[in-house]
Amino acid sequence: MTLKPSEWTKSSYSTNDGPECVEVAWIKSSIRIRDSKHPHGPQLTVTPAAWTAFVTYAGRR
Repeated sequence: MTLKPSEWTKSSYSTNDGPECVEVAWIKSSIRIRDSKHPHGPQLTVTPAAWTAFVTYAGRR
């Protein structure tokens, strides 16, 4: 499945020249994650529950 650029959201912690360039797309019953510097590279797909658990955990750090 190829997503349009408008379907991806870049992390608010990412910068155009920084190392942390993460983008996320919400697709029906899954969350897709990719490196914005390599948009055609590998993507990680997780469930909404797993994404919520990750964001909750990361927010505590």
